[in-house]
Amino acid sequence: MSPTALGPAGGCGPWEMRDRLGTGGFGNVCLYQHQDSGARVAIKSCRLELSVKNKDRWCHEIDIMKKLSHPNVVRACEVPEEMNFLVNDVPLLAMEYCSGGDLRKLLNKPDNCCGLKESQILSLLSDIGSGIQYLHENRIIHRDLKPENIVLQDEGGKIVHKIIDLGYAKDLDQGSLCTSFVGTLQYLAPELFEKKSYSVTVDYWSFGTMVFECIAGFRPFLHNLQPFTWHEKIKKKDPKHIFASEDMNGEVRFSTHLPQPHSLCGLIVGPMENWLQLMLNWDPQQRGGGLDPETSRPKCFLIMDHILNLKIVHILNMTSAKIVSFLLHPEESLHSLQIRIEFETGISTGNQELLLETGICLDPRKPASQCVIDGVRGWDSYMVYLFDKSKTVYDGPFASRSLSDCVNYIVQDSKIQLPISQLRKVWAEAVHYVIGLKEDYSRLFQGQRAAMLSLLRYNANLIKMKNNMVSASQQLKAKLEFFHQSIRLDLERYSDQMAYGISSEKMLKAWKEMEEKAEDIGYLDEQIMALHTEIVELQKSPYARRQGEVMESLEQRAIDLYKQLKTRPPDHAYSDSTDMVKIIVQTVQSQDRVLKELFGHLSKLLGCKQKIIDLLPKIEVALNNIKEADNSVMQMQGKRQREIWHLLKIACTQSSSRSLVSSSLEGTTSTPAATWLPQELLGEHCRELSVVILCANTEILSSATGVSSAEGACPHHIPCGGFWICWAGEVLAYQTVSEGKIVPLLTGVLVTYLWPYRSNEILS
Repeated sequence: MSPTALGPAGGCGPWEMRDRLGTGGFGNVCLYQHQDSGARVAIKSCRLELSVKNKDRWCHEIDIMKKLSHPNVVRACEVPEEMNFLVNDVPLLAMEYCSGGDLRKLLNKPDNCCGLKESQILSLLSDIGSGIQYLHENRIIHRDLKPENIVLQDEGGKIVHKIIDLGYAKDLDQGSLCTSFVGTLQYLAPELFEKKSYSVTVDYWSFGTMVFECIAGFRPFLHNLQPFTWHEKIKKKDPKHIFASEDMNGEVRFSTHLPQPHSLCGLIVGPMENWLQLMLNWDPQQRGGGLDPETSRPKCFLIMDHILNLKIVHILNMTSAKIVSFLLHPEESLHSLQIRIEFETGISTGNQELLLETGICLDPRKPASQCVIDGVRGWDSYMVYLFDKSKTVYDGPFASRSLSDCVNYIVQDSKIQLPISQLRKVWAEAVHYVIGLKEDYSRLFQGQRAAMLSLLRYNANLIKMKNNMVSASQQLKAKLEFFHQSIRLDLERYSDQMAYGISSEKMLKAWKEMEEKAEDIGYLDEQIMALHTEIVELQKSPYARRQGEVMESLEQRAIDLYKQLKTRPPDHAYSDSTDMVKIIVQTVQSQDRVLKELFGHLSKLLGCKQKIIDLLPKIEVALNNIKEADNSVMQMQGKRQREIWHLLKIACTQSSSRSLVSSSLEGTTSTPAATWLPQELLGEHCRELSVVILCANTEILSSATGVSSAEGACPHHIPCGGFWICWAGEVLAYQTVSEGKIVPLLTGVLVTYLWPYRSNEILS
């Protein structure tokens, strides 16, 4: 295959060149895609005739790449067979293709002019730190770490950073210290300027410089100056200085702290500054902090691991629109965290409602670590939302974020003329401010969305309980209707039951009470349906959807202005900030408007939620009432059936007793006919254990003498034709209605059937 086949517009057999990914000192990197399979590969080819030394370096890079295997070091692949030839007498290098571009491309985006987001910074720190450790463990110094040599790859929705371009890498097996180097000067360690011996700590300097730039948006030391110029001014800095800038008089100002603005939360800033102080130490012997005696690992990587392992929960207080962050203690309970939240926000633990983005409320039984997700870092990527349950109306909007000093300077006087070089920094902060206003709104909108999802969860639970209530109510109504019809039929068939045992009025009264309970349930159902309609309307409301279009448009206008400014030559040029200040003012006004709408909608959501909270116990009571009523119906139905069987039993006994009476009249001794519990005769109020009733004939009745007083008579009376039968203790007596006398029977002589009276009227 001819070497010319790798030309810019060419291909190799089924491999088609799709893009030029980069151009280095000696070669090009191009993207090739297989026409059939769609497979993609990055091919690095030499574009120059190389000296013997550089050919060796080229081949050395390929050898290094082939023996490395780490998720944060770009992987070498087999060169496709169709491309397996020499270009300029050196082989091609095939590598995995990373579609996210390089770190420089990310940093150059105007919305990153003041640095990356915290989540991006921590992800880079983790990935590149891991990759550098791997290279050093394999005795390889990269020597040319810079944003252009860090590429991004989307792997399952997660951005992974990978180190590329090991062309300048030095194998330590060739000597632990190196003295020759040609690389990128802006990220070069000081000892390389001075052509001194160097070691792995040169990668620490480059790594620290990159991380600082990702935090602040610019390199740490006089970034506007050429490397050889700033080198002379910076070399006498204190070991802990991590930042240097020139003031208006040209004086160099050093600092041990990160410059503002940046996106790191306060709990990260301190540890990150300590780490940068180790990485940006001018002395290569002290840089990195040396080896830890216990682990034999460089201290800088131990501190890095500490930063990455911090468990920090970020909470957006929806009552104040302020973010509070807490470093979680090991095994800390949620209640302990809530006490700290109360101290910071003034919201008592009992009134705190902590919601995840999904609208799920934190579980008080689980530890506070449920607030964080393993592998997810940065307050911009994961937030917990705090609501005050004692309020349903939030007063927003709140005061906008504070202006930085330089942005406030141009806002106070938008027509002031500033040098382009200075204006770039001011406008970068202005763009950062406008973007921040939009993101503040976006976070509050996410909090409103969490409240909406929580409301829908409550509503789903309400609907479930309502359905259970309605179903139980319908079943109760059906049972009541069945029982009512049954008892009506019974009453029609046994018209004198009211006088002889079953109180139909009590039955009907109980049934009516149950019917009223069912009607109460219907009223609750109406309330729930009205609330459900209100929730649907809230979901349909335009304020339930993001309203930040105007702010996004203003953000883009600010970015466009900043882009235009960057294209202007900085030398001897001045400009005012009228247009940028207009955008700032309009963005503040727009945020104020959308926040009023947001908090108005949020208050309606919280009001609906409170209505549900108020309804839930009422439904619980209704369900309990239904359950009790259902049990009552079943008990009455059971009682009714027992009465029917009791009547059958008496009817059978009557038939049997007539035979017994006939035998008695012929001189046959009476025998026990039946045994009943007192409750079966007298109802549940009778305390007697049992009553045995024997057949008695007219002779016994007529021969009874002696009249007993009615005083102290038992209140348990059974009507029996012309007699009242009652008992007290062991004495059973009868009383004639006409004579008003109580005639005691002899102890042990009891009556089961007072012939010729009707025994089927003896009912409980």
